[in-house]
Amino acid sequence: MSRKCDICGKGPLVGNNVSHAHNLTKTRWMPNIRKMRIVEKGVTRNAYVCTRCLRGNKVAKAL
Repeated sequence: MSRKCDICGKGPLVGNNVSHAHNLTKTRWMPNIRKMRIVEKGVTRNAYVCTRCLRGNKVAKAL
């Protein structure tokens, strides 16, 4: 499954988990991506869309 939003391009973020002893371990935060049918320029297609774009009405769901 794609880890990138087809609309806004949001992808994984990387950083460190920091323990109380300040030990650092790498971690990744994944975006909340959903596969769905959308209407784009009058054409229906499947796309991976983040929930932020869905809530912000940046895409139109296909019926």
